Amino acid sequence: MEFNTALLHNAFSGDKATGATLTPIYQSSAFAQESPEQLEKIFNNKAAGYSYTRINNPTVAAFEARIAALEGGISAVACSSGMAAVTLSLLNILSSGDEIIAGSGLFGGTIDLLGDLKAFGIKTNFVNHISAQSIEPLLNENTKTVFAELIGNPALDVVGIESVANLAHSRNIPLIIDSTTATPYLINPIKYGADIVIHSTSKYINGGGNSVSGIIVDSGNFNWDEKNYPSLSEYIKYGKFAFSAKLRNGLWRNVGACLSPMNAFMNSVGLETLGLRMERLCYNAKELAEILDNIDGVSVNYPTLGKYKELVRKQFGGKGGAIITLRAGSRDRAFEIIKRLRIPLIATNIGDVRTLVIHPASTIYAHANKKQRENAGVYDDTIRISVGIEDIKDLKDDFYHSIKSIGG
Repeated sequence: MEFNTALLHNAFSGDKATGATLTPIYQSSAFAQESPEQLEKIFNNKAAGYSYTRINNPTVAAFEARIAALEGGISAVACSSGMAAVTLSLLNILSSGDEIIAGSGLFGGTIDLLGDLKAFGIKTNFVNHISAQSIEPLLNENTKTVFAELIGNPALDVVGIESVANLAHSRNIPLIIDSTTATPYLINPIKYGADIVIHSTSKYINGGGNSVSGIIVDSGNFNWDEKNYPSLSEYIKYGKFAFSAKLRNGLWRNVGACLSPMNAFMNSVGLETLGLRMERLCYNAKELAEILDNIDGVSVNYPTLGKYKELVRKQFGGKGGAIITLRAGSRDRAFEIIKRLRIPLIATNIGDVRTLVIHPASTIYAHANKKQRENAGVYDDTIRISVGIEDIKDLKDDFYHSIKSIGG
């Protein structure tokens, strides 16, 4: 199937019992069984079925199946937020004394999380940009994963997945990719060698800015072994499902970071228009970036305009996603531009159908130090633009006149 057809029909058939074209919202905490023996089997993973929504729910399961199929994974586990998905994907395989290699240009919340993991004896080694050349000197016996955002938010650096995956796999290390800003519309990272793929589904997959959620997709391709990943020893017997089996039966289940049925339903509805929205979003972002690039007094960062242009063509078919960053020359000018814009909303989300703008240094990077901010492409004069589906002429006019009206 082509992309938009697959969104509607792959691994999904609505509700067979009633004929509903969407899986209903099973807004129930618990699910009764006919006998204690049957409930015992479900609790001990010896029979299919539902017991308690923190553990499993039909609405959530339908959403997980659709994302797994869309990404080409063997299974997916939905979480209460994108940050929950990042946290659990790492802690599912890491123990005290382990190390992560990560890019510096990460989302501010992820940088904060990696700092929090120090208290658990987990160290992160940062590189300015994730590439095979940059990570090789840092690989050692304690390195247990390489973590990267495919398109950095807001640095907008692009990772060449294949070369990084090949190097990591040569050392028996898995590659975890946060593909939130790329989405399955641009790329399936598993096809290029990623082992685990994460999405903050609050963003482009949902598309309407109405639900917070995240998801972890397991490729099933990594060969987990007891020596390097002793916490998975009990689950090695499940073969390619080892990562997912441990996640579902361990940390994810016990932490309780489950996705609510209502949010799973809203994500499933949003998912069906992902292709249509991303086509418009990528077009709008490219058009807007090009006109901004020709305005004196500001500098523009967008993946199709800079040094990642060839990699964008190879991995994403020439589309650069829907985020633009703009440097205005000073914090005051950045604030003034934001205040003069008529169409965008001043909000922290990305992936909405509406254009959103934010000053990252004073908000989502408020807890980062200067070096961390600059490594992430965040300066006092940076504006992040999450481009929406508005008519491009209106967006161009709004940004052009807002910037020109300031002068300087």
